[in-house]
Amino acid sequence: MSILNQIAEYLYLKKKDPNAKNTQWMKYMHGINRLSILLFLVAMIVIVVRLFIKK
Repeated sequence: MSILNQIAEYLYLKKKDPNAKNTQWMKYMHGINRLSILLFLVAMIVIVVRLFIKK
């Protein structure tokens, strides 16, 4: 699976693979990964906004 497909699944932009194994630990891992991606995107937005405000 490509990285972009995995990110799309984490952010609920794409349906998950029905054939993939679904264990409790995988759910925890995917939840943490989803949270870290969202926090990264928020931080990038804050950085870009600050760059444009300071001029």
